[in-house]
Amino acid sequence: MSLKSVVVTGAGSGIGLAVTMELAHAGFDVIGTVRSEDKAEALRCAVEQTGAAVRTVLLDVADATSTIKAFTEIATLTDGGPWAVVNNAGFAQPGAIEDVDDDQVRRQLETNLIGPARIARLVLPTMRERRAGRIVNVSSISGRVSLPMMGWYCASKQGLEAVTDALRMETAAFGVKVVLIEPGSYASGIWQHSAGLIPDAQSSAYSDQYDAAEDMLRRELPGPRPVALAVLKALTTRRPLPRYLVGGSARSTAVLDAVLPTQATDWAKQLATGLRGAPRALGRVQGALKRRTD
Repeated sequence: MSLKSVVVTGAGSGIGLAVTMELAHAGFDVIGTVRSEDKAEALRCAVEQTGAAVRTVLLDVADATSTIKAFTEIATLTDGGPWAVVNNAGFAQPGAIEDVDDDQVRRQLETNLIGPARIARLVLPTMRERRAGRIVNVSSISGRVSLPMMGWYCASKQGLEAVTDALRMETAAFGVKVVLIEPGSYASGIWQHSAGLIPDAQSSAYSDQYDAAEDMLRRELPGPRPVALAVLKALTTRRPLPRYLVGGSARSTAVLDAVLPTQATDWAKQLATGLRGAPRALGRVQGALKRRTD
């Protein structure tokens, strides 16, 4: 292969599109996966308008048959299998733990956790044979830090991080490098889509909190290019780091969650998501911080 081939899942918008653009312009042979031919055509046109090129394959990562079919096609396109995969496709299921039903939970875990593991099983045999390859899993700061009203999304990302850590150690001897990308909040269709998945607030004990959750999901966020640059670094650096935290908010959140007492971080998160009123919550947080320093 003259160019290193990289598969980017969920390439049609948001972080996936930014990653596809960045890698295509860096000289990789990028194969972007989307779920429909209309999205595939739109992706090809968007990349071509910037002077680069991308090949496309249809894939629903939550469907085993679709995944096997897609990666069989990809193997034909890449002389047996891609050099790298960027597992980016995913969505965020909002809602209090008790409001999200079993079907929604299964879809969340199937897409964000089981899908990337299934893809790893399909690409690893060729990577091991070549003794070269990379698997980059796009997680989130939610892979480290749990938030109320987003518990199942956090569970899927924390599960992905556990699997990725194990996979990194298992495949190291075969020349395969496995990397986690942990972004903070960046503009991506995932959050607008999530706002439409909020459970029925009227019948919920958490109805007041869903208003705050929807406001958070619809807020304006910075563009996703920093995430794409982190993925590019993970693919071009000879010895990539196991994890790349992307963005100041992600780094500060990870540090604060690690060093502050759980009571303090719980109250801060409850305040941010509308589960506690500001005056009382701030008083409890300040009290917890004072006890920490006494």
